[in-house]
Amino acid sequence: MLKTFSVLLVGIISISFAAIFVRFCADVPSLMIATYRLTIASIILAVIYRLRGHTFGRLNKKDLLLSMLSGIILSIHFVSWFASIKMTSVASSVVLVTTNPIFVGIFSWFILKEKQSPALIAGIVLSFLGSAILAVGDGGLHNLALTDKTALIGDGLALLGAIAASGYLILGSKVRENVDLLTYITIAYGFSAATLIVTSLLTQTPFTGYNSSSYIFMILLAVVPQLLGHTSFNWALKHLKTSMVAISILGEPIGASILAYFIFEEKLGIFQLTGMILIFAAIITASRRGAKES
Repeated sequence: MLKTFSVLLVGIISISFAAIFVRFCADVPSLMIATYRLTIASIILAVIYRLRGHTFGRLNKKDLLLSMLSGIILSIHFVSWFASIKMTSVASSVVLVTTNPIFVGIFSWFILKEKQSPALIAGIVLSFLGSAILAVGDGGLHNLALTDKTALIGDGLALLGAIAASGYLILGSKVRENVDLLTYITIAYGFSAATLIVTSLLTQTPFTGYNSSSYIFMILLAVVPQLLGHTSFNWALKHLKTSMVAISILGEPIGASILAYFIFEEKLGIFQLTGMILIFAAIITASRRGAKES
């Protein structure tokens, strides 16, 4: 289990940089940021896959279709979330997009037939409380009244991203029962990239003309949060229950909020710190019974 949680830690740290890199691409539309991220990651994976001599010949039709569907859902997750980051604070956006343990817990019960232990249920509850407190402390609400409609739309897009991420994790867990990691992510990331490229062409979103620094950060998005971060979680899906992996991703708001504090001077108050403590407690609690039963 030490190896599994070490991989998860690498994943959490890696994805914590995603919101920061997106913020530095202020001149790039959300759709194009997602397109570059997945396209670059897919090209790198395709080269690795080819060099290793792998083929898709042994993949059955069901797993292929599920992997492709996972890629489509992943593209929805990124487009909605990247748009959210541009409309609300890093803390609010990241916190809301990582509320997926709630949806994953429900979906896992009905779709994967995964029994949720009391420890995992407690982890889900703690993660919800921690996320809610962290969001309130971000300042988007004042006396329980909405003060910024743009931020509200951004919060809604982040929530859509959370639902999409939940579907992505559920499908990934199902496919990873039969398919090796490299084959799965090559198909899922590749089909996601193709979906985003077609969408960009249909919407006439320009592929060029952005600041040179934005291209650098989009490359970093592909390498760090995508190839290191998402791949770490996809690897863990083979060994841990989907709910446990989803709860682990809640470490992202902590990392992103800390980075945003130092880079963008987004302050952390008592609500944020309380929320972070609850999220840590959720991860520790859930990890006690997070392994898949053999």
